[in-house]
Amino acid sequence: MATIRIWVYDGILASGVAGAIDVLNAANHLRVREAARSATPLPKFAWRVESLDGQPVKAASGQSIAVDGHIDARRRAEAVVITAPFYSDMDQFVGRREQLSALCAALQRQRKAGAVLAAYCTGNYLLAEAGLLDGRVATTHWANAADFARRYPRVELRAQEVLTMQDGIISSGAVTSYLNLAVRLVEVFAGEKLAAMTAKSLLIDMNRISQASYATLVGEHGHADPLVARAQQQMEANLQQGFQLSELAAHLNVSERTLNRRFKQAVGLAPLEYLQNLRIEVAKQLLETRPIGLDKVSQRVGYGDLSTFRQLFKRKTGLSPREYQKRFARVSSPELAESESQS
Repeated sequence: MATIRIWVYDGILASGVAGAIDVLNAANHLRVREAARSATPLPKFAWRVESLDGQPVKAASGQSIAVDGHIDARRRAEAVVITAPFYSDMDQFVGRREQLSALCAALQRQRKAGAVLAAYCTGNYLLAEAGLLDGRVATTHWANAADFARRYPRVELRAQEVLTMQDGIISSGAVTSYLNLAVRLVEVFAGEKLAAMTAKSLLIDMNRISQASYATLVGEHGHADPLVARAQQQMEANLQQGFQLSELAAHLNVSERTLNRRFKQAVGLAPLEYLQNLRIEVAKQLLETRPIGLDKVSQRVGYGDLSTFRQLFKRKTGLSPREYQKRFARVSSPELAESESQS
């Protein structure tokens, strides 16, 4: 018997609880069939949903989530799954110090007892707050990567990855990666074959290894620096043209050094890297919505050299332009398929 404890609290995503249980339940059903053909016994999964006080919790959607009991850090578990809080500003979550301290202490005790710890999405903040990710690899929701890296500089953050595992700690990325995380738990305790059968049965794509193609490279301006806002507006208005930092600085009546410094302070990126992200983000939108060829997409975002555009696009998104369009396009593009086949 492998007991998985699922720890919940107010403000979590309800799907992460039900989804993980569905994966474990499916594995149990498939285990019966596989056990007859397996030379070694396969463990059965049991699970408990637990809150700090043993009372139901309210999900971010307002849904009430029943629990099986309270979190007892002394009670042995093969694995603990940390559910993800759903907050637009993680300061609200991290600021709940009493709850955070209790959960962190319980996680530290389970870690010492040898339990596998597993967190997805913003649940990784809990592992980091407990100091359990220091010096280890981890991931989180791609949109929280910059905030996570700032808060926890001792964590080796691999924000593009869907799932990481090191020293018995499993970390997965954005919301629905709880499915990948649950399948990995099946693999850890019951083997690769049952895990693969479970993933196929539930149509879970275990081959997605990168969050990069889902990430938004350029968000809203979201800062209060008028100089940088004007620079961004100038870039957006002249996307097809070549870029020289000296020309942009002259247009804004500041030195290159000042523009570069202010840009990094406001946006977190140098102007050239920001422009590259902006061009790739616009290219993604074109590939999703316009039935045009790759050469035209490349030209519209300022890349006359198609090869350079292809390389940069794949580096930023993890997919070639053709692969990206196949996955995300709302229209088909025969021109794109033809231009890719000629490459």
